[in-house]
Amino acid sequence: MAHDHHTPDAAQGHGTPHAEHGHGTPHAGHAHHAHGTDIDWAAMAAHLEAQAELYTPLYERALAWLGKEVTEPGLIVDAGSGPGVISCLFAETFPGARVFAVDGSEELLERARARAERTGVADRFGTVAGELPQALDELDYPADLLWASRSLHHLGDQRAALAAFAERLAPDGTLALMEGGLPARYLPRDLGFGRPGLQARLDALEEEWFARMRAELPGSVPVTEDWPALLTSVGLKHTRTRSFLLDLPAPVPDRARTLVATWLGRLRETVGDGLDAEDRATVDRLLDPEDPASVHRRPDLFVLAAHTVHTAVKPH
Repeated sequence: MAHDHHTPDAAQGHGTPHAEHGHGTPHAGHAHHAHGTDIDWAAMAAHLEAQAELYTPLYERALAWLGKEVTEPGLIVDAGSGPGVISCLFAETFPGARVFAVDGSEELLERARARAERTGVADRFGTVAGELPQALDELDYPADLLWASRSLHHLGDQRAALAAFAERLAPDGTLALMEGGLPARYLPRDLGFGRPGLQARLDALEEEWFARMRAELPGSVPVTEDWPALLTSVGLKHTRTRSFLLDLPAPVPDRARTLVATWLGRLRETVGDGLDAEDRATVDRLLDPEDPASVHRRPDLFVLAAHTVHTAVKPH
């Protein structure tokens, strides 16, 4: 659920409830407080779904890359699936596979099941509600491909979670982790008003938010985020890494404007107090639907993001 690892947004980034940080919702029952780090995933459901839909071209390229190595998986597990946009893409990409969406939010899994019905894959699609990684114990047999898209960083002990993920793989099964990448960019450096470089300053505040979010997770353990090394440390082999780009140049469709406005509004709530008065005024102007220079109306709004996927294989 929602740059790269922070906000629970839908597209994946970091972690402030914005719009691109990950889809994964490993814990049920989070309550989002305006200045806190808890996340109400159900309240973000529509945003998460819309964001993942906007990022579908990026995910399709990532899945095509995975498909060159993972040729005929029998069971695919989406760990931290959110509303199931990527889960259903997996079902479409691998027509011989059964796909399970695993998430801590039953509300989001309802959306996943409805999407599976709409896309005609419901006969090969199942859901498991529960916290990661324990919920994976409910699966009847090992996974040939386990995908975790920005859900791992919402778990306190990331290495222990990776070890649990690895245990659920079949021999020669692949673990694919979407973590890292670059913060998304939506706005020019110089907006024509305010101080240039606003998004870079928002990035810095979001990084601080993400660090607080990680520190406050139950059982939080600091770890060097060298994902290939972490994958190797839990007994997996043949690590690979590749990044995938979403490039929507101006002028963007209205749904992209809506997502950017939601992202900016959430940042205004969560980290806005860290901005100086001039930057807060700039953000407020960007959020004003009546202002021609707002994200709702300006012609130069764009979406440029890079998400990174790390894979490794379970040996025989």
